[in-house]
Order: sequence, then structure tokens, then C-alpha cells
Amino acid sequence: MADFRASLANAAPDAALSPQLAAMWWAKKGDWHKAHDIVKDGSDASSAWVHAHLHRVEGDLGNADYWYRHANQPVAKDSLEAEWERIVSTLLTQSA
Repeated sequence: MADFRASLANAAPDAALSPQLAAMWWAKKGDWHKAHDIVKDGSDASSAWVHAHLHRVEGDLGNADYWYRHANQPVAKDSLEAEWERIVSTLLTQSA
């Protein structure tokens, strides 16, 4: 996680990151549209989870609920930051 956070000082995410992690990288940098473009067509559960988070950030909770269901994840009730950390941590663990 520390390396991932440190990479936020760069102009772009590491090319070796999964699309889902790249989307979370862009989300943290404040580029919602770029993050959304990366995962919007993904059909896997991880993409759906990131997609849900992005719609939660946007404030579109109905759309977020839809994507949480597709991700087989509970609807997040904690802070956006806590959810961001949980998703990134899970994705980093899966890619290790």
C-alpha cells in the first residue's frame, strides 16, 4: 500500500497495474472520468466493485447499489477513504 500511495506523486499509474488498480489510482488523483472509463466495460467482480465505489463518489447511490450487487459486495457504509483503502488493499493482495 505504501508503494501504491507513493506512486500517486507520478503523472500516471505504473503500466503494470491491473485495470482496476489503475482506475483506483486515477480516482485518488481526482480524475473520476478516467477511472470510470477504465472499468465501465469490465465484466468481472473487481471491476464492478471499483465501478460501485466510483458511483458512490459521484453521489449516484442507486447506480452504486447496482454495481455492488454485481460485485457480490455489501453496500459500503463507511467513509469513501476507508472504502478506497479496502478496495486497493484487496486488489493489491489479489495481484501479488
